[in-house]
Amino acid sequence: MLRSLTLCVITDPKLAPGRDHVGIAKAALAGGADMIQLRDKAGDLRELLPQARAIQALCRSQGAIFIVNDRLDLALAAGADGVHVGQEDLPAEAARRLLPPGRILGVSTHTPEQAEAARLGGADYIGFGPMFPSGTKDTGYTPRGLEGLRGVRAAICLPILAIGGITLDTVEGVIAAGATAPAVISAILAAPDIAAAAAAFRERVAAARARAGASRGSKVA
Repeated sequence: MLRSLTLCVITDPKLAPGRDHVGIAKAALAGGADMIQLRDKAGDLRELLPQARAIQALCRSQGAIFIVNDRLDLALAAGADGVHVGQEDLPAEAARRLLPPGRILGVSTHTPEQAEAARLGGADYIGFGPMFPSGTKDTGYTPRGLEGLRGVRAAICLPILAIGGITLDTVEGVIAAGATAPAVISAILAAPDIAAAAAAFRERVAAARARAGASRGSKVA
């Protein structure tokens, strides 16, 4: 299922006034997101757990994947499909040992070397970025751009979720450069209609894939 992903939406209530993690997830799923990632590093576990369990139930009913960012304790307690860790979080190999069999492990990466280390550590997919300038999260890395994405795509066979400053205007280029799917925050959460914004991203991803398929077909012919 990871290789067929079209859109990951990362929750951040600060960017969507009036909505909590569940409200964001519900709207994103209505727009066709097939992965929801709950990101809340500072939240209290007891306050986040009911929301995480609600999102897991929503994702299961929609056939979507639910991932918790960084918080392995929350992921396990909520029965999430997996956890996503960054370069400064729990090491991939340690997270893999602690996850039950069959759970998904994602790892944030910024270079081909980090991507390969994630693969060796047991990652099922990688996040790669920042693709473009982004005000959501300071990774300490300059934007990787499409050339950086092409480089990591050539170096690794895992599914890649591209992240960082991706918009409707840039997402098709990101898919063409080798990303499996985009992971989006601001461009969807800050939209007046989260569901409509998610649906628009899905349409752009589908269009990019259709063009890529047509291009491969013409080369074979």
